[in-house]
Amino acid sequence: MSKMTFPNACQVMRWHFHPLGFEATMDAPRSMVARLFDRASGETLLAIAGIPCAAIMAAADVERIIEAVEDEMDTFGLLSSPLRSAV
Repeated sequence: MSKMTFPNACQVMRWHFHPLGFEATMDAPRSMVARLFDRASGETLLAIAGIPCAAIMAAADVERIIEAVEDEMDTFGLLSSPLRSAV
């Protein structure tokens, strides 16, 4: 099973959500805040706090975080956004 550090996991998530901007910070030892934003304007499109994470994560954990963010995007109609469809 592939493991990655939190910064490497964040890079994978940045690549996944491109062309949207993605940033994440650990707000507690086992929790993070994720933010999706419009790269051109800097406008925050979605911010999610309390996402379970760790300093070292398995690839499956990163996939679960991506799915959780995509579920929130779907809830707020961002999956069909013109910015997202540019992928």
